[in-house]
Amino acid sequence: MPKKIDSDLLVERIEKMGASASRYAKAKAEVDYIKEYRKSLKSILMQQAPKECKTDKMREAYAYSHQEYLDLLAGFKVADEVAEENRWALERLKIEVEVWRTMQANDRWQKDRV
Repeated sequence: MPKKIDSDLLVERIEKMGASASRYAKAKAEVDYIKEYRKSLKSILMQQAPKECKTDKMREAYAYSHQEYLDLLAGFKVADEVAEENRWALERLKIEVEVWRTMQANDRWQKDRV
């Protein structure tokens, strides 16, 4: 971040915040959807378990070890990483704006003191 932020750069940061917030919202929605779908998929896979899986524990073990479930977990990991990257990018932009505000307040205070 430059030592001094001019107003054009501030406007750019604020516009980036809007875009970043949108990306974060989409990524977070994807994470939430996968979390919920994971429960449904487990139930579906338990129902599809072979007849040899007679107990709930056996059907649950089948569902958890099924490749489709494992693939969903891998997708969840990626989606969560994307959401976190976007969340922290948004936080960084917020901090940059707060730093600018602090610098502006400090400049005003110093001018008033002179």
